[in-house]
Amino acid sequence: MKLSYDQKYNIAYLRFHEKHGAVTSIKISDEMNVDIAPDGTVYGIELLNANEQLAEDHGNLILDMSGKHREIALMT
Repeated sequence: MKLSYDQKYNIAYLRFHEKHGAVTSIKISDEMNVDIAPDGTVYGIELLNANEQLAEDHGNLILDMSGKHREIALMT
């Protein structure tokens, strides 16, 4: 899994798998798209206007893994 953030365009992308072929982007809302393969595998989730979607968390991405807590600022 890989998380990338484009500060210039304020877009976050959570990638679960590398794209090895055609994927379909499904628009979930004006600020979220999900990329899926023909077999239903979810390749990634794109968050548009990412820092506003995370405003509840003060514009931070919060990672909780194996009891470790880390915050990553997503401010433009």
